[in-house]
Amino acid sequence: MINITLPDGSVRSYNQQHITPIEVAKDISEGLARNVISALVDNNQVEVTTPITSDSNLQLLTWKDDLGKKAFWHSSAHLLAQAILFYYPNAKLTIGPAIEKGFYYDVDFGDESFQEKDFEKIQDKMLENAKKNSEFNLYPISKEKALEEYKNNEYKTELIENLEDGTISFCTHDDFTDLCRGGHIPSTGIIKAVKVLSAGGAYWRGDEKNKQLTRVYGISFPKQKELNEYLELLEEAKKRDHRKLGKELGIYTFSEKVGQGLPLWLPKGATLRKKLENFLSDAQKKAGYEMVITPHIGHKELYVTSGHYEKYGEDSFQPIKTPNEGEEFLLKPMNCPHHCEIYKSSPWSYKDLPKRLAEFGTVYRYEQSGELHGLTRVRGFTQDDAHIFCTPDQLLSEFENVIDLVLFVFKKLGFDDFTAQISLRDKDNKEKYIGSDENWEKAEQAIIIASKNKNLTTVVEYGEAAFYGPKLDFMVKDALGRSWQLGTIQVDYNLPERFELSYVGADNEKHRPVMIHRAPFGSMERFIAILLEHTAGDLPLWLAPEQYILLPISEKYADYAKKVAQQLEKYDICGSIDNRSEKTGKKIRDAEVNKYPFMLIVGEKEEENETISLRKRGEGDIGEVSIENFVSYFK
Repeated sequence: MINITLPDGSVRSYNQQHITPIEVAKDISEGLARNVISALVDNNQVEVTTPITSDSNLQLLTWKDDLGKKAFWHSSAHLLAQAILFYYPNAKLTIGPAIEKGFYYDVDFGDESFQEKDFEKIQDKMLENAKKNSEFNLYPISKEKALEEYKNNEYKTELIENLEDGTISFCTHDDFTDLCRGGHIPSTGIIKAVKVLSAGGAYWRGDEKNKQLTRVYGISFPKQKELNEYLELLEEAKKRDHRKLGKELGIYTFSEKVGQGLPLWLPKGATLRKKLENFLSDAQKKAGYEMVITPHIGHKELYVTSGHYEKYGEDSFQPIKTPNEGEEFLLKPMNCPHHCEIYKSSPWSYKDLPKRLAEFGTVYRYEQSGELHGLTRVRGFTQDDAHIFCTPDQLLSEFENVIDLVLFVFKKLGFDDFTAQISLRDKDNKEKYIGSDENWEKAEQAIIIASKNKNLTTVVEYGEAAFYGPKLDFMVKDALGRSWQLGTIQVDYNLPERFELSYVGADNEKHRPVMIHRAPFGSMERFIAILLEHTAGDLPLWLAPEQYILLPISEKYADYAKKVAQQLEKYDICGSIDNRSEKTGKKIRDAEVNKYPFMLIVGEKEEENETISLRKRGEGDIGEVSIENFVSYFK
């Protein structure tokens, strides 16, 4: 007998040597079987025709499931590669994974070029091949035969060389075969709509020292209607792109002379950042945090002690050598080692704990140039970092308090749709992490219990923990339904060990504190990028860098406009004056484009009555009001 346990806990038993996921689906209902495109057997994603030979847990996946989409898009990448080889038979394929939205394939086109004008013929060929309804067949192959098959493709050869004999498989559909680990839909006919989206450069294995390949991006759907809706969403995303809005609204800029990935904040951007910092600082102060400041550099030994140099040294800026022989400093990649040293600078009793140290600390990491992207991937960024040093007994309550703070931030900023991801160790590869199994298990349990106590909607992801501890990552959906990782909370038993931190307990003996790392925003740069895209640049009034613009209808009323601005400044209402010699209509249109929440128009009548004519963005004219009434309305 083979016992199959389904997600609802029900068990189906089969008196045979093996059973496949699709057969189980048919046993449940023919309707379900028509929609099943992939399966999870004991948490391993497999084809629906994969034999199950022993008692197993089974989850049947459809297009509605994220992992169902992953199989769909991974299979579509095979179709993309097949179409590329039809038109470019000398091209060399490398890898073609599914991604969050769609898929890509990295290709070495050799002396040939692949351009936007080629997209249409590729997607037409993909659809033509999809209509053949060819089955995806996964089969094992020996390492020797696999190497022989790809003797003229150095990329596939490198991949195969790193695999163990007996673990290698190929996948064939129609006349196309590719090196593949599996996870496909049953056949190509399920793919009804495809679009080649873009092509760009990508280094082989993400290493700038390797050859640059062409990365071809695509998307596919089981219905044309879904593709049309996605493309509409894509157009809206282009309008909301923070790189476009950041430039239009004067938030930030970059300079080649300053360096790639190092943003320069313009006055409006600096004001926006300061408002966010003040908002979080006030919330932190009420929650018992103390602000600290640490340097932008640290002695190399600091990061050797913390373990950051071993884990991230190659991805960091190179050490800074001083005139003293053997002395080296690093640009700060993390704030936590500095905070450990602040904690260590004084003796503590259990009565003094928890100690909550917070900092808006700028850190530096040498991201590869091909991975830099506006404010979401930079080389210098400021974390809204804090580290809580507490007793083991305080851990759960402190963790729950941090969850409350993160939820407060999200609510205030309009992020209502989110999932909490419990990021745990990779169960099969523990070498990536530091610390004892005992400490890891205690830390992981604390996160699981705190999340349950706070009734969070959670998912568990193995292999997503930080190298020193598990974490709770908040995956937030924006106005377009895109998922972003914001706020993170991490439990750490390991850095207190490495830095030999201690406190004196009630027994008058020394004990190790537990450390909580947390950052509700994550980084100021990335958070502002997401906020701009979420709001399409229409920031909440309290965050708007300039909350109004004064529009005098001619030069004669410039002095009155200045007088109004001075009065509003007394009430902490910030804005500017448009003194250009332009017509009022153009000034209003420009103010709309620049997303000023309020337009205050002043002329002869307003000066005589000591009033303003008020317009609100998106609503139009409100009418003539006194300055006092505007202040009341604004507040």
